[in-house]
Amino acid sequence: MSLYAIQTEIMAMEKKRRLYSMAGIVLIAAVLISGYGLANDLNSGGFLTGMQQFFDYPSEIVKEAWAAGFSFFLVMGRFVPALVETLNIAGAASIVGGTLAVVLAFLGSANLGVKPPVVVTIVRRIMDIMRAFPELIIALFLIFILGSSPVPAMIAVAIHTAGALGKLFSEVNENADADPVEGLASCGATWLQRMRYGVLPQVLPNYLSYFMLRFEINVRASAILGFVGAGGIGMELRRTIGWGKGAGDETAALFMLLILSIFVIDQLSSFIRRRLVTGRDPE
Repeated sequence: MSLYAIQTEIMAMEKKRRLYSMAGIVLIAAVLISGYGLANDLNSGGFLTGMQQFFDYPSEIVKEAWAAGFSFFLVMGRFVPALVETLNIAGAASIVGGTLAVVLAFLGSANLGVKPPVVVTIVRRIMDIMRAFPELIIALFLIFILGSSPVPAMIAVAIHTAGALGKLFSEVNENADADPVEGLASCGATWLQRMRYGVLPQVLPNYLSYFMLRFEINVRASAILGFVGAGGIGMELRRTIGWGKGAGDETAALFMLLILSIFVIDQLSSFIRRRLVTGRDPE
């Protein structure tokens, strides 16, 4: 077959692929549009009508918080214990889940010489299962068994954290330099010694970065789990939002505490990671 014939065939195949892609897009758009129309007819309020009122509730919250004046900060202080409880749930879950994630990551990395190799596949599937279920589903199941308390929330977040961080940590391990590991192996070091002195010093900064990011996520997850009776700031949010008008200053105070906590965690993460990598304070 000549070069011209090959080019012609490739162009024809490309044209056919674009035609199929366009037909698929049109079909999906038609399904979405028809589904939107059906859902909007079944909706008691209507999507477009609701969008016109989208900012009514947030603006009411801001107005009530502004009207509270200096007492708004007193309201924030009143909810600090709830924030501490949420941070405790997130912190305990992050530590337990992060510790388990390190173990899973080293056993689930294909380049670290885990014996037998089937262990890597088994551990990876375990991590897939652990992060497959949202924290909310796990928490609801555990609350049914253990009752409403922060403990089910902590366990649920820890399970999901172990699966998510284990995946990230294993990918960091697989990008580590193999030369230190090979050097230690040539000196007769055991597998644990090779991991401790050859891999861990390389991956620790990225581990810490991912861990602190996950801690931020867990703070938000712990707040959400409060809506199902797990305690903390989420339970207070459920109460204030359920009251509607008249509790806007409390809702705004809770949101402000969450935002401030995430900001502090982010700054702390940057500080610790810079010290770990360079040994100096961030400029």
